[in-house]
Amino acid sequence: MGTARRPGAYVCGVDAAMDVIGGKWKVLILWALGEGTCRFGALRRELPGVTEKVLTAQLRELEADGIVHREEYDEVPPRVEYSLTARGIALNEALAPLGAWGKANVLNGSPAAGEVGEDHHVALVPRTA
Repeated sequence: MGTARRPGAYVCGVDAAMDVIGGKWKVLILWALGEGTCRFGALRRELPGVTEKVLTAQLRELEADGIVHREEYDEVPPRVEYSLTARGIALNEALAPLGAWGKANVLNGSPAAGEVGEDHHVALVPRTA
């Protein structure tokens, strides 16, 4: 089951990258696997709210794109582990500045983030103490 890509139809590199990481869970999967190799159950616990079906589909797409490596062990019960490939590690490194921006501008309640009001038609992120 491969993901339909639009080769040649990309407007820029960001467009191509978003085609690979698009979706609610893929970036979070990359973040979790950036901490190290995970089994499916552990990965699912790291991502509260993701269903088994969606996590499986997202992992398959990331594997097809060469971002995630799936290692299946011939054991009883079966054991499968997921890790980042070299491309996945490079992608995670490229996403690090985006995470830093989110921390500084959204999570830490910077003045710029505080200027946005609910009447600006922007979904506000609840602050945690």
